[in-house]
Amino acid sequence: MCEEEDGLPYRASIPMLHATTPEADVLLVYEMNGKVLSRDHGYPIRAVVPGVIGARSVKWIETIIISKYECQFFFQQKDYKMFPPWIRWNNVNWSSQRALMDFPIQSVICEPGDGVVVKSGDVVDFYGYAVAGGGRGIERVDISINNGKKWLEAVRLPKLPIEAQRGYKDDLHRPHWAWTLWQLRFVKLETPCIVVVKAVCGFALLSFTSSDIIAKHMLVAANGLQRCSSYRNMRL
Repeated sequence: MCEEEDGLPYRASIPMLHATTPEADVLLVYEMNGKVLSRDHGYPIRAVVPGVIGARSVKWIETIIISKYECQFFFQQKDYKMFPPWIRWNNVNWSSQRALMDFPIQSVICEPGDGVVVKSGDVVDFYGYAVAGGGRGIERVDISINNGKKWLEAVRLPKLPIEAQRGYKDDLHRPHWAWTLWQLRFVKLETPCIVVVKAVCGFALLSFTSSDIIAKHMLVAANGLQRCSSYRNMRL
């Protein structure tokens, strides 16, 4: 069981409005895939808060408290917060920032996989997924095969029509909790090259593609969370 600085059990909170809004789909879970929740997944009961950082989806729940105030313990007040890049552990004012909720836009290349050998002139198919916090859908996924100098738009694969039965008036207004799968096929590569992916959500927010951009223009979590610069080890 996760422990806090003082050795007491892990504690966290979310706003009451978020917990009770039907569209937020917050769950108390005791089964998964028709079976009793395993210990690793939080038996006997856990919270699932979709679109929000995992620190709020508490496992192994023992007590739920309804309070006028946010949780005042370590992982709510002294971790999972965002500060300007010049802030360090020795000068941080934890009370100056709110606790993180939504996770950032993330985009991943799954294929070609690790260790795949690509020769110069080969035609390659790329596959992957993208996801945004807060239930925001993915509007676009872009791929660069020259380290971000030029971009090609990937094709987003159709979703299963599960949410269509829930009465949302259009795709933008319904929550998107799952990955958006994408593909970009028949790309001719001239190696060596560096392949990069970025995504844009339906609210025009962008997954950053450069660590320099993040350092200059974006707040970062003190522990590195929420930092989504492009992973540039796909060198073909």
